[in-house]
Parts: sequence; C-alpha cells; structure tokens
Amino acid sequence: MGNVLAAIGVALWIYLICARGRFWLCPVRDGASLPPPAIWPSVTVVIPARNEADVIAESVKSLLRQDYPGPLAIIVVDDDSGDGTAAVAAAAAVAGGNHQMTVVASHGPPAGWTGKLWALKQGIAAAEASRPDLLMLTDADIAHAPDTVSWLVAQSSAGGFVLTSLMAKLRCRSLAERSHVPAFVYFFQMLFPFPWVCRPESRTAAAAGGCMLIRADALRSAGGIDSIRAALIDDCSLAARLKAVGPIWLGLTDRVRSIRPYETFADVKAMIARSAYAQLGYSPLLLAATTAGMAITFLVPPWLAIFASGPAQYLGLAVWLAMAASLQPMLRFYRLSPLWGVALPAIAFLYALYTLESAYQHWRRRGGQWKGRVHINAPSLP
Repeated sequence: MGNVLAAIGVALWIYLICARGRFWLCPVRDGASLPPPAIWPSVTVVIPARNEADVIAESVKSLLRQDYPGPLAIIVVDDDSGDGTAAVAAAAAVAGGNHQMTVVASHGPPAGWTGKLWALKQGIAAAEASRPDLLMLTDADIAHAPDTVSWLVAQSSAGGFVLTSLMAKLRCRSLAERSHVPAFVYFFQMLFPFPWVCRPESRTAAAAGGCMLIRADALRSAGGIDSIRAALIDDCSLAARLKAVGPIWLGLTDRVRSIRPYETFADVKAMIARSAYAQLGYSPLLLAATTAGMAITFLVPPWLAIFASGPAQYLGLAVWLAMAASLQPMLRFYRLSPLWGVALPAIAFLYALYTLESAYQHWRRRGGQWKGRVHINAPSLP
C-alpha cells in the first residue's frame, strides 16, 4: 500500500510542477515597462467600505496621489459603517491630492445581494453619471503606489484586456501571516494558474478583488454587478463573466499592498473560512473530494518519509522535497526563510481544517460572516 500511495504522490507532483501552468514559478507579474496609450481614458475608482476607519485613510490618500495624467475620480461607498468610516475618508481627502473624491452612502443590502456587491452597485451607479471609460474596483484596506492606475491603464490598453487585475501583496509580519500568506497565494495560483487566466483560449478565469481595472462597456455587456449579486467570491465570479466578453489579465505585484493585519491564527482562519466552502459550490461531495485530495497530495508524502521504509520512504521524501522547493519562489517574493517550504504539509493541513470549518459554519447558517453580516446560501449565479 505504501508503494502505491508513494506512486500516486509522485504522479500528482509531476503534474503540478510540470503541467499546471508553471504556477509555482510565479511567472506573471507587473514588471513590464509599457508604452502609454495614445489617449489616457477616464477612470473612476470605486471603494466599498464597511467599518474600515482603521485603514481607509491610507488607501484614499494613495489614490488621491496617483500620477495618472488622464481624468481620474474616486468614489468611496460607505456601507452602513458604524465606526465613522465616511468621516475618516472625507478627512483624508481634505489633505489634498491630484484628484477629486466623493463619499456616497449605501444602505441595505436587499435580499439576494451580498453587502459588498450592493455597495459596489451604488458606487458604479454614481460613477455612471460621468460615463467613465474604465472602472477601478479596489478595497478599503489596499494602498497603491503612485503609478498603479497609470500602469493598469497602459497594460489594459496594450493587451486589449477587459479586466486587468493585480493581486495585492498581503501583509506578512506576524507569525500567523508568515505561516499562511505565502501558502495562500501559492494555493490560489495552484487553483487558478495565472498563465492560464491570461490565455484567452483557456476557460480558467480569476481576479483579485483588491485591485481590478474593468472596461465599463465590457461590464455592461457581462450583465453588470447584478449578474454576480449573490457571489461570496465576487472577484473570480466577475472574472468568469468578463472573460466571456474579452481577454483578462491577472498578475502579482509590489505596487499594490494590503494593509489589513492578521495578527493571530484565529484572524487567518476567519478570513479563509469565510468563503472556502463557497469555492466548492457548497457541495458535500466536493468537500470530501477536496479533503481527500489535499491529504494525498500534501500529507501522505511526509508521512511516508517519516514512517515508511524502502522505496515508499524514499519516494515520500523526494516528493516532500519537491513540494518544499515549489514554494521557494513565493517565499522569495515575500522575503521569507526557505525553511517555510518544509512546513508546507502542516500549513496545507491547517487550510484543510479551515475549509471544514467553513462548511461547518455554513451548515450552522453562519456562513460568509463579514463585519457583522452573515451571508447564507449565497452561491455564484450562472
């Protein structure tokens, strides 16, 4: 039995390393220098914010200081905040910048909508008064380098992309962050290899909700935000809709940073468990298959390396080393010790537990909790 499990592990990791879009090499990034478009299109940034007083000021200031040479407006949507988010955002705007900012209020959400998507709808409706060419959807906990909008627009123009998205570089300081963040991005790329996302003929579609630049006409063609109104994983749901309209692009970046802290393991667990079961379509069968798959892929090889003997032990050790090596590019991206690669099986085990916790919370009708709201039975719409 040990030899059979070892052989399965070897086959799985040959596929992951050699045939899964080279995801582990982190090959798609925003480093390219791009020519400016002939005419800089108009852009409106929409920021949904619910109880984000601790972080919204830095986010707003980073957008007000953009070096974008074309028309750029910023709309903050205060989503029923109880901590003065709107006042903090307005105060940040008083400090000045290169662009104008407006705060609008969102009340709700109505039945069938998640709170964030209802807030986005209100912000996009406010933006439509000026008919912008492009919409930039970002989060209140995201800080942008001064050239972020300029780079996104140049990339969108050069590639003809209807959606151009940058995965924000997550904060990676606490022990909980250092043990989970690189693996989070690694697993995301394993699920949605960025080279496949960027390939028009591939069905793989994904985006990072912290930073998405969208052609306004493409969003209308895709059915607007209404088409994904109940989606907990709204960024990837929107990417799938938009890829049916035109090509999309997703890459890693140092330009865009998440400033939200996850100081404890409980914080990380809550973040992952919020939507993990939604990713599986709320299917108990897929939950069982995913749990078994993670065990075979990440847990069996080190178990064989420690407790088996003969060929099974050697193959288990080889696979464990291969998976540790596959995490190294991501660890370098986050400037962490390569020794974290050896811990990947243990980290994968924690992620499996968080996925089970996500399912448990859904069955308790406590799924999708965020900022005091609970979203139950919110599958992605077709």
